[in-house]
Amino acid sequence: MLRKLFSSSPAPQTAEADKQDNAGSESQVGNKAAGRSQHKPRQKRPKKPQPEWRIEQFDVPEVEGKTRFHDLGLDVRLMHGIADAGFQYCSPIQAASLPHTLRGNDVIGKAQTGTGKTAAFLITIFNDLLNNPVEDERFAGEPRALVIAPTRELVVQIGEDARQLGAHCGLNVVTLIGGMDYQKQLERLNNDLVDIVVATPGRLLDFSGRRDLYLDQVEVLVIDEADRMLDMGFIPQVKRIVRLTPKKTHRQTLLFSATFTDDIIRLTEQWTSDPVKIEIEPESVATDSVDQKVYLVESHDKFKLLLNIVRQDDVNSVIIFANRRDETRRLHERLRKAGVRCGILSGEIPQNKRSRTLQQFKDGEINCLVATDVAGRGIHVKGISHVVNYTLPEEPDDYVHRIGRTGRAGATGTSISFACEDDAFLLPDIEAELAMKLPCEQPPAELLK
Repeated sequence: MLRKLFSSSPAPQTAEADKQDNAGSESQVGNKAAGRSQHKPRQKRPKKPQPEWRIEQFDVPEVEGKTRFHDLGLDVRLMHGIADAGFQYCSPIQAASLPHTLRGNDVIGKAQTGTGKTAAFLITIFNDLLNNPVEDERFAGEPRALVIAPTRELVVQIGEDARQLGAHCGLNVVTLIGGMDYQKQLERLNNDLVDIVVATPGRLLDFSGRRDLYLDQVEVLVIDEADRMLDMGFIPQVKRIVRLTPKKTHRQTLLFSATFTDDIIRLTEQWTSDPVKIEIEPESVATDSVDQKVYLVESHDKFKLLLNIVRQDDVNSVIIFANRRDETRRLHERLRKAGVRCGILSGEIPQNKRSRTLQQFKDGEINCLVATDVAGRGIHVKGISHVVNYTLPEEPDDYVHRIGRTGRAGATGTSISFACEDDAFLLPDIEAELAMKLPCEQPPAELLK
């Protein structure tokens, strides 16, 4: 059958009454009548009755200098999810961005992981879709919001956060990642109307190329960790994806990056329309809640030192970072032989095994993970007590991302970095990134026994 034409949905932002005008989209818009026999039109889902939960059940006192979620005029169904998640006051990136994003403005945000930016853009999406329900006929495989992230783990984590925050919203969230069964993901996409898709660039283009997914109805586009996309060579793919969505004046675009390089700034100019620029400095993430130590150690003593650290009583859960896949593999093997309950996350590990390992870590079945930077970007686990940099990262901002795995959500954590003759020269650049001097010391003698 032909793909049936249908009316545009109401604009999700009051300031953009024509947001669903699809002029400017690439072939997906031009080929609205393209063959699509496997996609049958579906009627909109019946609206769920208003929940019995009332905002009065979520009492958060006003505090000078802090922004409550109550103060933002959010839909009560979304507030129910926020209350369940235990959120009370906005983090700095949330307090700075939400007043703009909830009005429909484009935003480019400079923020590290662990600052609450994921909740910031998810709250924007949910509130937008809830306030502007689609009254016309919709099709399977046509999301209203799209989030692109560079790694599979990060996509999975964003999907989990979305399902938690949106538990009472009645909106359907689907994650699309490579390394997992395509058909099963397709079934989830087609079993019900999809409202929000969270995906890695490559897998998203797979679905789009096979005409299993259409992006010409996207109202909100989020590009997360744009700097990492650039580092990993995904920008050409992201450009193709952006061209498949409505033009930038007919969608809301939110872009987040840990750094604003010249390349990132040029991309924001292409993809956003009159954006509000928000910067949250990394110091607020890296130093406030994390006790940072640097141990000066000879390379042949590093594993002995690591093993003794992992075996300390106060090390409840630890992530060990190394720069290369082969190094993570060797560390994982040596730790397991030493009797440490340990898992590994790196690009060479199949995705289903990576997902299983991360779940075991969350559940406490293992208390130690060895990871590369790419795999570690998606690790958002509560209660990580320690991060160990077995090798110092070559890029200073990766140091901030690494130690940001601990000391999250108001908790405190410990970061221990090993500096040996091979990588100590990287310390000055890391200190420049942090705008502080890192304390370097010899490791305690008992940790070298």
